[in-house]
Amino acid sequence: MTFSLAIVGRPNVGKSTLFNRLVGKRLALVDNQPGVTRDLREGAARLGDLRFTVIDTAGLEDATDESLQGRMRKLTERAVGMADACLFLIDARVGVTPTDEVFADILRKRADHVILGANKAEGSAADAGVIEAWGLGLGEPIRMSAEHGEGLNDLYAQLMPLSDAFEARAEAEAPEVDVMLDEDIEDDEDVSYRRPTEARPMQVAVVGRPNAGKSTLINKILGEERLLTGPEAGITRDAISLRIDWDGMPVRIFDTAGMRKKAKVQDKLEKLSVSDGLRAVKFAEVVVVLLDAAIPFEQQDLRIADLAEREGRAVVVAINKWDMEPDKSDKIRELREAFERLLPQLRGAPLVTVSAKTGKGLDRLRDAVARAHEVWNRRVTTAQLNRWLIGMLEQHPPPAPGGRRVKLRYMTQAKTRPPGFVVMCSHPDKLPESYSRYLVNGLRADFDMPGTPIRLYFRSQADRNPYKSKKKAGPSSLRKHLTGRASD
Repeated sequence: MTFSLAIVGRPNVGKSTLFNRLVGKRLALVDNQPGVTRDLREGAARLGDLRFTVIDTAGLEDATDESLQGRMRKLTERAVGMADACLFLIDARVGVTPTDEVFADILRKRADHVILGANKAEGSAADAGVIEAWGLGLGEPIRMSAEHGEGLNDLYAQLMPLSDAFEARAEAEAPEVDVMLDEDIEDDEDVSYRRPTEARPMQVAVVGRPNAGKSTLINKILGEERLLTGPEAGITRDAISLRIDWDGMPVRIFDTAGMRKKAKVQDKLEKLSVSDGLRAVKFAEVVVVLLDAAIPFEQQDLRIADLAEREGRAVVVAINKWDMEPDKSDKIRELREAFERLLPQLRGAPLVTVSAKTGKGLDRLRDAVARAHEVWNRRVTTAQLNRWLIGMLEQHPPPAPGGRRVKLRYMTQAKTRPPGFVVMCSHPDKLPESYSRYLVNGLRADFDMPGTPIRLYFRSQADRNPYKSKKKAGPSSLRKHLTGRASD
């Protein structure tokens, strides 16, 4: 998905019909009654060879209060600000209304790329409306019919140059993960760590529950009040990206919205904010899980940390509001014990105490982030791995299911970011999960890779055996006669 396209317009102009046409499914409800769509709906759109995300929005109403129509308008305006491009639909049979003129003015101010579409333009009855659309000042209108699929070629022509630009941007901003290693690399070559540069800064996402102090922490790192903060929970809505120089280390840092339990998220705006924060985790290389020292390791904190580990990102756990803790020595001992017990998959990950209000501990946090990023990029040579594997097999041999022992032949590192290892063995399907954890824990301890996600794959060499499918011929009735004649 290279870019996102938001379909906006008055109620009943055909937004949901066009949405269903682009995704190729009847995902959105369609009816002649206006105001059917109230929420934002995303879908994977396909138009020719273009692949993008399309967003169906609620109909724009001329209401700015806290009524249902007003909240729907705010949600749509938020989608306009988030989307890379907007498709503004009008009803060509009705023509341009005063409400269309108001919303066209809003789009000119808020949206970077606006495409004007005159829907329901089949037949001569829509000619007058298409001509009126020129007066909105949004360029040439596309004559479309979402019901019959007309005008999609013109829409493709408008989206193609945008797709090329956004594809280059997405490629530049996307983190480089699961980097394949060449088996021909010599063991003495140093390809273990790629330092962040101005062209490719380290991407760091700060996540956590609401009111944990994420925006305050980033403001303190920046040295200025760039982000809105306050005692109220849920102030941050968007995943805001900022380029900074963190004590000589180029970083693109993401401030995300607070993530509550899924059952407690009822507001549509909050759902959108949380999804935006989860997307920031996938775009990050290092994830800083910020906890409140007063209520650490809540269930939601554990889920956020587990999500970062499953996505294969380096994780740093930071305990905020440490300046308000009276008994620091007992508290840190308690936190380390809870961390080892509740997050065994992140054993050894950095645990840093900070104070976003006073700035204390930010130097330790910076060093922990740099260290986690270095470990995340670490490479171990094949010779070292196989010497280590021999020792691990001598210490604890693999099991023998059905009386046949699983043989581990050799081991190599196939990926970095995060480190991924491949073990060639016999009967990989019969190897228990406990033995895999034994090897992963050994890798962490012996090669100094604490806290980083480690991927361990077991593969069989049986497919490479050329005689695997061949069966030995049984004795035939003719063989005894031939054998007997030869002996005579």
